[in-house]
Amino acid sequence: MSRIQRRHFLQFAGSALASIGLSQLDLMRQGDRYASVLAQGTSRKLALLVGINRYQSPIPSLRGCLTDVDLQRELLVNRFGFNPKDILLVTDEVEIKPTRQNILDAFENHLIKQAKPGDVVVFHFSGHGSRVIDPNPLPGSNGLNGTMVPPDRTSEDGSGKVRDIMGKSLFLLMYALKTENVTVVLDSCHSGGGIRGNVMFRALSRQGGGDDEATQEEFDYQEQWLSRLNLTPTRFHELRKQGIAKGVALGSAQQDQLATDAPFEGFHAGAFTYLLTRYLWQQPVSQPLKSVFVNLARSTKDVAKSSHIQQEPIQEVQPGSNYDQQPVYFIDPPTPSAEAVVQKAGSQVEFWLGGVASQTLESFQEGALFNLIDNQGNVLGEVVQTSRDGLKGYGKLRGNPSAIKSGTFMREQVRGVPSNLKLRLGLDQSLGNEVNAARSALQSIQRVEAQSVNQQGVADYLLGRMNQAYSQQAQSYGITNPPPVGSVGLFTAGVEPIPDSFGTAGESVAAAIMRLRPRLKQLLAGRLLQQVVNGDSSNLKVKNAIKPVGGSGVAISTGSRGAQEATRKSLTTSATVQQLKPGTEVKVEVTNQENRNIYISVLVIGSNGDLVVLYPVNWDDPEDATLIAPGQTVAVPRDGDTKFTVQGPSGFLELMILASTKPLRDALKGLQTIARSRSDSSTSRSPILLGENEDETVEVMGALLGDLDRITQETRGTIVSTSTRATTSRTRGVDTTQLAVMSNVIEVVD
Repeated sequence: MSRIQRRHFLQFAGSALASIGLSQLDLMRQGDRYASVLAQGTSRKLALLVGINRYQSPIPSLRGCLTDVDLQRELLVNRFGFNPKDILLVTDEVEIKPTRQNILDAFENHLIKQAKPGDVVVFHFSGHGSRVIDPNPLPGSNGLNGTMVPPDRTSEDGSGKVRDIMGKSLFLLMYALKTENVTVVLDSCHSGGGIRGNVMFRALSRQGGGDDEATQEEFDYQEQWLSRLNLTPTRFHELRKQGIAKGVALGSAQQDQLATDAPFEGFHAGAFTYLLTRYLWQQPVSQPLKSVFVNLARSTKDVAKSSHIQQEPIQEVQPGSNYDQQPVYFIDPPTPSAEAVVQKAGSQVEFWLGGVASQTLESFQEGALFNLIDNQGNVLGEVVQTSRDGLKGYGKLRGNPSAIKSGTFMREQVRGVPSNLKLRLGLDQSLGNEVNAARSALQSIQRVEAQSVNQQGVADYLLGRMNQAYSQQAQSYGITNPPPVGSVGLFTAGVEPIPDSFGTAGESVAAAIMRLRPRLKQLLAGRLLQQVVNGDSSNLKVKNAIKPVGGSGVAISTGSRGAQEATRKSLTTSATVQQLKPGTEVKVEVTNQENRNIYISVLVIGSNGDLVVLYPVNWDDPEDATLIAPGQTVAVPRDGDTKFTVQGPSGFLELMILASTKPLRDALKGLQTIARSRSDSSTSRSPILLGENEDETVEVMGALLGDLDRITQETRGTIVSTSTRATTSRTRGVDTTQLAVMSNVIEVVD
């Protein structure tokens, strides 16, 4: 951690780590070094998963914590080889409810009493976090200790004190574990809770200000453990200041960020837990913890696009250890990567879609096609998806039912992108009595759907009016010059203003919507493009590198799953998100590892929704310009083309590389027509900014989807009949053997 000393990391870290007191160094350091980090075949794997949705008034209930537990359980059992009998669930909907005492008893009985040296232990908590006054605080802690908030938080003695589980108590419980292979996963935060836009946050702040006090039973519990562990209060305090002692702590966000409880496609979940488990499902090559978190940070787009909150995960390991070079959970996954796993076998198949990225989940409906594979990756059969309910999918089996059983892995083969995908625009409460006028004005814009903002369904963006509270909030996001108060524009679902979308103060909602029509169509086109991102699941062997020219930044390399499995090498970087200054020139290198030609295009989506075609730009012969022969590496822009230069303002850009086995003819023809309609574009060999005409961006994306569907059907039409084709008239097929779309995140920093 560059901003604070590593040994004090948990002392100052916010969000999820602080929520249970790890901000006060509540993982103790022990003298014994970890002799053998990787869990041996005879080692036992134990997990305690706590999820709390239901809280008693006035504490607001959450919606995604039980999904978090399901996500972790399916991952641990199917990808990391945990025995289901060794995973204890403590949630609202199982026999053991998540009361304060039950959580403590479960930790003692399931983990401490059973774990032996060399065993693997995972503790996961999803729920509210808070802070209480610490009678013996660490330096720099503001006198507070982070807590886990149980549903029976309120003391019944009328004192106003709370029955939270302090981080100091968790510290003592972890100190008592007899193994060093400990992973703590925390999806909550310690302050700034409540609702913002269309998302909720997992934190409590005391009503009326001030700080909460813990009940005496909490301090008595700590005294009991100090006695059992033969620790004096002085020694206890000294150990807390030293740093992490056992294993690894994984948290949901940086200290100045919030842990979101967000709506996704038909379900709620913690943005961090969903991102973490989805990534680990699709991890094609075993990676050390450090690399996993590098790639998670680079995958901030999952959270930014789905929960619409900037949320960068955080991790810390025992000081002096090499645990960041060891696998997540201290286990090399014994099974291959996948997007789904069979839960109920038969001619009708039920499966869990925990490995599908949130921004593409809507394309896993009727018509999606999966390969069923064994643990060596051999194909056993196919499943055609018929429906989806949240993260649970349903489909029909093609193949021998007797060869399929619960736990069989499923890999994406064909994605079914809806042909009439819409932009879902939430009408924010800041519009006041103008909501009906906004809803009426939006009816004239095809494929833009007005929605209420109620934290229930997904809103891609919000339409709202800037007020004083939102202006102050924007400044907390680092926006130094927010739009004028009284202006109308677009926000993310977390109420962060979209650059360049606001007009003048006092503009009517109807006038603002008319002004925003081209921007809304750009955002719709960007949403269409997101549906085809498949680098994590593509079998096409292609990799790319984003290289700043002149040593002004760190290069990042990424590769499709096919490329990584072919080389048995994870393409990672020592950087987190690639950070570049405005004015930085970059080169994009694409390598074809196939034994056939591929064709490439390069696009970028700006933080304001602008969609720019960076390559190709030679419109005299666009198909040949995009070809890469087998084994070749091509760098773009080529000589004579306009240079790729990063532009301001600060924010995130998404650079996308599309590689296909056949030319994207219709999309290229559409781009060629647009270029020639602009007098200086067809000859300047410059990037094209789409959107000058209201519908041209969506038309180009529609042509792209048509190309991909054509390629899919040309490839598979000879082996499947029309009645059993993977996609339907309502979807467009995207074949993972014919297309790789890789997404790279660039943060523009001043």
